Amino acid sequence: MKKSLAFLLFAVLLAAHVAFAQDANLVQAARKEGSVAWYTSLAIPSSTSIAQAFKTKYTGIDVEVHRTGSQRVLQRVMQEASSGIKNADVIHTSDAGHFVLLKDKGLLLQYTPKGVENFPAGFKDKNGFYFGMRATLSVIAYNPKLLPEKDAPSTWKDLLNSKWSGKEVTAHPGYSGIIMTHVLGLVNLYGWEYFRDLAKNKLHVVQSANDPAGVVASGERPVGVNGAEYFYYKTLKQGNPIKIVYPKEGIPLVVSPVAVAKDAPHPNAAKLFSEFIFSKEVQQLLADKEGLYTGHPEVTYPADKPKLKDLKLLSADPDELEKRNAEIKKRFTEFFGA
Repeated sequence: MKKSLAFLLFAVLLAAHVAFAQDANLVQAARKEGSVAWYTSLAIPSSTSIAQAFKTKYTGIDVEVHRTGSQRVLQRVMQEASSGIKNADVIHTSDAGHFVLLKDKGLLLQYTPKGVENFPAGFKDKNGFYFGMRATLSVIAYNPKLLPEKDAPSTWKDLLNSKWSGKEVTAHPGYSGIIMTHVLGLVNLYGWEYFRDLAKNKLHVVQSANDPAGVVASGERPVGVNGAEYFYYKTLKQGNPIKIVYPKEGIPLVVSPVAVAKDAPHPNAAKLFSEFIFSKEVQQLLADKEGLYTGHPEVTYPADKPKLKDLKLLSADPDELEKRNAEIKKRFTEFFGA
């Protein structure tokens, strides 16, 4: 009995020693490469804070943040791949369907960062090519200085009321992966008739899922018919007039993956940055500083944020997102003229 216990202890210590040596080797190899290029749709304040935290922890490795909307990230990756350009190390967008396409095109490296095996199924590709870095919701929001709660919309169908004509703002699925997921979720719930009727209210169309927060807070359009919940939350916490509504009939859950590029010019730095992104410290940072949800089971959330388990969520299948991508862009443009 004592021998078996001693052997078990030895095995555990040996495994820990091997893991430490592997980590040290990865850091050393990453420092030799000197930098990592991150193509991301994460908002600039969030992406730069993660980059700075990485550079502080791993001195000597620079992080080049290339931030734009999800659809433009995908376009850039695809254009560079077709031209034989190898610039991207780590890729992140808000549209899980993008990663189905990139995997099918052979543009992603099969790499599993430590700890993600404990993430929920919806946060990881079963083949190990991409994993959900963050999750947000697409919600309704309004300006409480202009609308009392009793008059504000509380359901998706409330947004169709003609009294909101000229008073609503929407982001665009042709730019934002969050809104791509939002549109699919509501099409599956109500059909395309919902967006046909919504368009009758002459909405102001913006690009990013973060843009409606500023429009609503300024009072330019007092109602946001969609948008990133985390950015509404951040805008609210900065002292702006925002009220977030979580419709009981279902809320689109947007899981946003990260993957290492197959032909990453800095493969070791890319792996190390991926490991860093999924560490408890960064996942907790996303929750604390950005108001995001994550798949990390040990992350805790601000007391004034609803727990995902308490909401009815509309989850999007990445394969369906990819298959219906062109349809969603086309129909949305037909209805909203932009």
